[in-house]
Amino acid sequence: MAVSGPPGSGKTTYARRLAGDLGLQYYSAGMIFREVARERGVSVEELNRIAAEDPSIDLEIDSRTLEIGCRGGVVLEGHLVAWVLGGIADVRIYVTAPLEVRIKRIAMRENRPLTDVYRETVAREYMHWRRFLDYYGIDVNNLQIFNLVLDTEPLSVEEAYAVIKTYTCRLLAKKGFRLEACNR
Repeated sequence: MAVSGPPGSGKTTYARRLAGDLGLQYYSAGMIFREVARERGVSVEELNRIAAEDPSIDLEIDSRTLEIGCRGGVVLEGHLVAWVLGGIADVRIYVTAPLEVRIKRIAMRENRPLTDVYRETVAREYMHWRRFLDYYGIDVNNLQIFNLVLDTEPLSVEEAYAVIKTYTCRLLAKKGFRLEACNR
């Protein structure tokens, strides 16, 4: 399964919970990025600087993401993970919210000024869009690959999660998967 979305959309919250409830392993692109930084003996910040100039870093992370996804039994989370996994993921979920809402969520979570978070988030989203367009010819603003696209803004965390879990369980059942956790 792949859970994608922009920063502050809630993707980590929902992916972790879905993995836990369905008895699947949870991985994030961020975890993989930190693993690569550790292996190279650099900080995450330094690897980010290197990756800005060296596309092989992103390609390595995408390759590892694909490898984990091919094992099955996982929920992978990240901004671009659904595009990396393509048709391998049985369920592809995109969670989002309006930019202003996401900026507020991030600023509250990280206890940072809205203006700083706004500037960084807009730049980060542009970088992701540009990178996938340049590397793979994929426009990440085209959400047609997703089974479910959910705007989390008008919903509580519990309400949004209920939609995600119900949809996921029904889609998996339709594909012939039988997960005991879906019956609870």
